[in-house]
Amino acid sequence: MTVAVVTLLRVFLEDPGEERYGYDLMKETGFPSGKIYPLLARLRGAGWLVVVEEDIDPAVAGRPARRGYRLTDEGIQVARLELAKLSERLRPSSSLGALRPEQGLR
Repeated sequence: MTVAVVTLLRVFLEDPGEERYGYDLMKETGFPSGKIYPLLARLRGAGWLVVVEEDIDPAVAGRPARRGYRLTDEGIQVARLELAKLSERLRPSSSLGALRPEQGLR
């Protein structure tokens, strides 16, 4: 799992039921479109995302239909599990207590 995927999943997990748009995801993650859309395609291919296209007439709206992205139930479960595993791996063990930055090196 890459840092980019973790970053994107964290945004989705802030409110798992909320539909997100690509532009909003770019603002929240700081990723450009050339990075965010391949990540979304990857998560969709894994079955973790649902894509909902806005039901509008582009000629009337004066813009193309937007696509909303939302985690599937499986995506929510797997994302939470993977982020928990990552968090556990990154948690300092008691044997590394000498490296606590708030206390300096011992």
